[in-house]
Amino acid sequence: MQRMKRSLRIFGKNVKGCIGILIGLLVMCLALILMTDKFFTLSNLFNISRQIAINMFLACGMTMVILLGGIDLSVGSIIAVSGCLCCGMASWAKLPVPAAILIGILAGTMIGVLNGAIISTTNIPPFIVTLATMNIGRGIARLYTNAKTISLLNPSFTFIGAGQIFGVPLQLYLIILVLLVTSFILGKTQMGRSIYHVGDNENAARYAGLNVRKIRFFVFVYSGFLASLAGILSAARTFAATMDMGTSAEMDAIAAVVLGGTSMSGGRGTLMGTAIGAIIIGVLNNGMNLLGINTSWQYVVQGIVIILAVYIDFIKNNGGIARIFKKSK
Repeated sequence: MQRMKRSLRIFGKNVKGCIGILIGLLVMCLALILMTDKFFTLSNLFNISRQIAINMFLACGMTMVILLGGIDLSVGSIIAVSGCLCCGMASWAKLPVPAAILIGILAGTMIGVLNGAIISTTNIPPFIVTLATMNIGRGIARLYTNAKTISLLNPSFTFIGAGQIFGVPLQLYLIILVLLVTSFILGKTQMGRSIYHVGDNENAARYAGLNVRKIRFFVFVYSGFLASLAGILSAARTFAATMDMGTSAEMDAIAAVVLGGTSMSGGRGTLMGTAIGAIIIGVLNNGMNLLGINTSWQYVVQGIVIILAVYIDFIKNNGGIARIFKKSK
């Protein structure tokens, strides 16, 4: 009973912290309902759930990375590596689909292992390490596919991307599963609590006896693992894989995390905020498509959203606008 009360208290605190973005999401939805009658339909809402699944996977891993005070730019290329290897192993090498999926996941996760190994044992900034592995991943995908599209129309594979259970898209179940697992890690395990401590004050965490190297390694491996799952899902949605799949996916994930209130300086943020942030990004993209807005302008809008989210985080970390102006004088 005491544990339930504590959980409800934490849940209420998280909801309270997300009121601002919840209102923003509601206003955006109301505006789209008024602007187009195609938005608030069951088929379109299911379509949004399919669209946000990949970003939700990435954003869950990116939340841990940013809570730690880092960044992972390699997740988009991991999507390409895992998706291309999976489709290639099943289509070209004629392996069973489950084996091909496993190979794709392992390959993508190994990039996360490489990120974690370097970042946890050196002082090289995560930005530099993951920028390098982003290029490595893109190169591997290009070399493996030889710039060709790999189609895979196996029913057991396409079901992952287009299947439904009880009339609900499979992606929605997968989103809930990933959110539950990540929430459990962050909220119910020593590792999750340690991520917050290290992100808040790494030196204090070291003095408290926390294994910072182990924590860093775990976070980047987990991010790589979720990105590899996103790669399988992305390929299953389109029934094919290409070397450029996942391009700029890392930006959507970062936008969702920061928009959800996670501080870029580390140590503060919630998975609930990230989930709402990912939904906002998905609704925004879906709405712009329904309204026929040019793709180039969509990139501009997404960039503005990221800047606004980061600037809001800057204001919070510096005690509000009034204090910022006072410092500048």
